[in-house]
Amino acid sequence: MPAALLDIPPAPPVRQQLPAAQRPLRRLTPLDRTVLRTYVLTRAGLLVTAYCVARLFPVGGPDVKRARPLLSVWQQWDWAHYRTIAEYGYFHGDANSEAFFPGFPLVLRAVHVVVPDWTLAGLLISFVSGGVAVLALARIAGGLVGGRAVLLLLLSPCAVFLAAGYTESLFLALALPAWLAARRGNWALAGLLTAGATTVRISGLFLVAALLVQFLVTHAPSRPWRRLPWLTLPAVPVLAYTAYLHARTGDWMAWKHAQERGWYRTFHWPWEAWATTWNAAFDGNYATGYALACQAELVATLLGLGLLARLLRGRRWAEATYVALTLWALGTSYWYTSVPRATLLWWPLWAGLAAWTLRSQRATYVCLCVLAPLSTLYAVAFLSGRWAG
Repeated sequence: MPAALLDIPPAPPVRQQLPAAQRPLRRLTPLDRTVLRTYVLTRAGLLVTAYCVARLFPVGGPDVKRARPLLSVWQQWDWAHYRTIAEYGYFHGDANSEAFFPGFPLVLRAVHVVVPDWTLAGLLISFVSGGVAVLALARIAGGLVGGRAVLLLLLSPCAVFLAAGYTESLFLALALPAWLAARRGNWALAGLLTAGATTVRISGLFLVAALLVQFLVTHAPSRPWRRLPWLTLPAVPVLAYTAYLHARTGDWMAWKHAQERGWYRTFHWPWEAWATTWNAAFDGNYATGYALACQAELVATLLGLGLLARLLRGRRWAEATYVALTLWALGTSYWYTSVPRATLLWWPLWAGLAAWTLRSQRATYVCLCVLAPLSTLYAVAFLSGRWAG
């Protein structure tokens, strides 16, 4: 006799028990999975690019019969500083090493315990951190905009630095979840994550300022004043590092002075920095590759100013604070350095471009046709040892 005639409820379906390793995947939304697929595919593309660069630009000239090792193309510029600090600590023959915050070298040293190759350990840190960062960016922007923002970030000109053993991915993996936590009112978590971000880059302090503004513009009745002290926590790593440098050098401003000695980051008014960078870009006194890099610095600065104006017009005071402080820090040196790389850390830029492209198919074509070639160009330049900002 059918069970329905006896009013017997059907037996509940038997849930298939997932292996423990697969259970976290159940928490991923369809958007998360799309974002991670995009992330993995773009990492694979960069790996192919690195493979080709190792063979197109061998050490010793074009007639060399053996390509250099694949990992060697990732050992460029600042990577040498991070590895030296991780392996030997500060003040061991690496000039001006104190200009680099200790967060990334500390993580690198920890990962090296289980991954013996230093370069591979650095790449692994950036790979995992980048995955966390793109998930957070997608959730900050939300919906279709979030997925498109991730795509544009991963195709951006300086996206190679998200894959290299540099600080950008690790910083974003802490800063973007911190921002997401603040938007959800979890100020304790925001403070803890931002404290981690300040161990990685000075930009963490700019994020603190933005979070304070975000706290203050929160609707007054829901503003949890008792949680405000959590936003002082990010100052602790900076003060600790400053105290450490003072104990070793007797200089409370050792970090700043190392920046000045190694990278000409002495204070100059913005118009002076612009003029110096403009001259380096166009007066013909520098190598063509460096002049091109200076031109990119100027374009990135204009892009940042446009973004800042847009944020101020939209009364998005917190994000505007973050971008403004970044522009001030980078735009008041002897000349501009690493402004294109800084665009990777401007999440409102990628969210804004994503929203624009979703409103206009023409904008989508423009962005993809411009960003993708520039991304490849920067990747080849960096992986072949040329200056790429």
